[in-house]
Order: sequence, then structure tokens, then C-alpha cells
Amino acid sequence: MLSSQNYTLMLIENIPDLFLSNLEKIPEVFIHDFRMTSDIVKSKINLRMNMFSFLQVGKKHVHFGGSSVKVDKSQSLLIKKGNCLWTELLDTEKIYYCKLLFFSEKILKTFLEKHVSKAQNDKKEIPFFTIENDHYITNFLNSLSAINEHPSLLSDDFLSIKFEEIMLYLCCKYGSNFKSYLQSLVVEETSPFKEIVERNVYSNLRLEEIAFLCNMSLSTFKRHFINEYKASPGKWLQEKRLEKAKTLLEQGHSKASDIYLEIGYNNLSNFSSAFKNKFGFSPKDT
Repeated sequence: MLSSQNYTLMLIENIPDLFLSNLEKIPEVFIHDFRMTSDIVKSKINLRMNMFSFLQVGKKHVHFGGSSVKVDKSQSLLIKKGNCLWTELLDTEKIYYCKLLFFSEKILKTFLEKHVSKAQNDKKEIPFFTIENDHYITNFLNSLSAINEHPSLLSDDFLSIKFEEIMLYLCCKYGSNFKSYLQSLVVEETSPFKEIVERNVYSNLRLEEIAFLCNMSLSTFKRHFINEYKASPGKWLQEKRLEKAKTLLEQGHSKASDIYLEIGYNNLSNFSSAFKNKFGFSPKDT
């Protein structure tokens, strides 16, 4: 395992390449201990291998093209390779620690052929699977830490056995749901442009970040957006957000201070100004 290093805010990080600079080739299974002592807010990640993130201290929020997930130390994640944004937050003692386990598609296919019968995957594919941490997983992670103390054990064969162990356990724990998710990992699929855009209409992501989730530069994203929606992305998103805000306020159950974050604005002042410019009256007069 390599020593951890900090991410540069909003630069695209290729992972696990970032942790493999001292290795001649990418292994089939790779383990990395990641620790930090300062919050990392919204890093751009190009995840080039499927990855377990066994969170042990702190909190993590991962935003994908069509969904997002938040976990603390009581949960871990299995994340599909691809582009995502993630935020990592320290606990009250100013520490963040997770153990990352990367695995190749080749070793995944070998596992599926050996242990999981082929079945039609009818579920909508999502880029993550949430795992509830328990005593077995804690013991498994402790065994990985013990491996780190004995470099002679860091062989492909030994790590392949550890990978098979945790996969078999999770198959037993979660049954067909987990098996179905594993099968979805070997299906190459590009997220549709419109689906990503429309799932993030009311998020507070910037255009640059939505473009990243679409695997596009900002300029390419804008051109594609105008071709698709016949409007500029900034204007289109604002119209959608303000129309929803007006509907929510007219229902009489919410105030502007309750909803501005929900519809994608970062502060109440900007929301109130945009609302008044569009409708001619302030949100509090709705």
C-alpha cells in the first residue's frame, strides 16, 4: 500500500493511477489506505477501476451523473468506474480514513463465472451499492491491515483470495440484489446526456460540474445542450428552478428560506433576486 496524498481542489484526479506511480503495471486487485486531516470538498474523480470504499472515520458524499449518495463510518460503498464528484469530510477529531479496494473487470468476470449464475438484470443500473458495515467487514479490514504489515503477502494470488472472500460474503449478505449489481458492472453503458442534465436540474452543481459528469468539456456541453434544448443551459436551468420555486411557494407550506437550497441556489439572496426579476414580486409576497 502507498502513502496517501491530498487532492488538489477541482483538478481531475485519475484513480487509482494516483496511487500507482511506483508500480510497473496495474494489478488485478489493489488496496490503498487513504487518510487526511483537512476537508476535501467536491473533487473531480475519474475512477478507472471499480472500487470498494470502506469508510472507517469521517463522511463521504459522492455525486454521479444521475444520482448521489452520502455515507458515514457505519456504511461503505462499492462504486462503478467512471466520472464522479466526491466530498470527503473529517470527523469531530479532524480525521478522515477509508480503505480502498480496487479490482479489475477481468477478476470480476472470473468471480461471476465461478460463483454467480447468469440472469437477466432487469433493474435500472446505478453507479453504487451501499454496504452496511458489520463485525465481519471490520475483521476483514483488519486482515487487510495485517497484510500491509507483511509485504511478502502482497501477491496477486493472495489478494485475489481476499477479494473473493469479501465478494462471497456480500453475495451471502445481500443475495440477488448484490449479484445483480455485480453483473451490471461488466456492462458498458454511457449515461444519456438528457438523463444527467434533468436529474441535476435542482442540484447546486455548476455547469462545469454537470459537464464533467457528462464526460464533456464545458464548451462541448454548452453546444450539445443548445442543440438538445434550443436554449442556453444557464437560462434553461434558471427557468426550471424558478418555476418549481413558484409552485412550491404557492402551495403555502414553505418559505423562501426553506426551499432555495432544494431548487439549486446556494444562497437566499441570489434566489430572491432571481425570483423577483422573473416574476416581478419577491418570494415572500407569493
